[in-house]
Amino acid sequence: MSATNAPRILVTGVAGYIGRQVAARLAVAHEVVGIDVRVPDGMRAPGTRGIDLRTMDIRDPGLADLVADEAITHVVHLAAILDGTVDPDLARDVDVNGTANVVAACVGGGVKHLVVTSSGAAYGYHADNPIPLTEDDPLRGNETFPYSHHKRLVEELLATARREHPSLGQLVLRVGTVLGLGTDNLISDLLSRRVLPVVAGAEAGFVFIWDSDLVDIIATGVVESRTGIFNVAGSGSVSPARVARTMGGVPVPIPAAALRAALAGLQLAGIGQYGPEQVDFLAHRPVLDNRRLLEEFAYTPSKTSSQALEAFATARREA
Repeated sequence: MSATNAPRILVTGVAGYIGRQVAARLAVAHEVVGIDVRVPDGMRAPGTRGIDLRTMDIRDPGLADLVADEAITHVVHLAAILDGTVDPDLARDVDVNGTANVVAACVGGGVKHLVVTSSGAAYGYHADNPIPLTEDDPLRGNETFPYSHHKRLVEELLATARREHPSLGQLVLRVGTVLGLGTDNLISDLLSRRVLPVVAGAEAGFVFIWDSDLVDIIATGVVESRTGIFNVAGSGSVSPARVARTMGGVPVPIPAAALRAALAGLQLAGIGQYGPEQVDFLAHRPVLDNRRLLEEFAYTPSKTSSQALEAFATARREA
């Protein structure tokens, strides 16, 4: 891509774990503007030309002016609320209405290309999910899991935008569980528990994507203006029991009904952060088919799901 048509890129959620890595990668060769609700002082990408950092909420109506004033051509939308303890109404406002505002700013500002990190959670945690799930399977979400439900709603509004605004190219990435050397979130904490409840008889495993692979995929998608919908995961899946053993813990098989009752009791007593709905999370996780990523996007992750977990476990042990 020549200098005359080089992309000017906006990254939302730039201060997040993946946002920092994506912005740093793209800023090596391109002009990058990054926004987040909180931008740490002095946050810069060493060795790059720098990132133009702005403090802004993705729901801010001023986002449209920023996109237009900066002549943004490509947007990487990473901002989302991953914390399940956040008020669901706030999470929906940020995730769904915020994304709608991003799309409107793109359309109004003549943006050419939009990358959105969706999630395998958009398929939902259902007993009748196919194993594995392809990009053509329906997105059903779960209203009991706000994050899952919101990702489904986000994808519905993106589908509407594709129909109504075809000039805005879209790359939608349905991402599995992200792991890396520095991953620290609710999922990594769950995986690291000394005792991991395993739903007896559950067949669905975990799929993982190594963080640098996800960054590579996003950066390639931006620079080459790739479009389409892709599941993003390393090949294969890892059973919950093997997850526990790899992480140095002990898998404890428990019948679904008993585990649901126990979690409900703990929740009622105000103990712990997990409720009975977590049984569906453990038993019916979306297992993502990555063939389209391998064949159509032509990207092979550097680590399989199993290798990503083992690398993460090693990093945790050596920390």
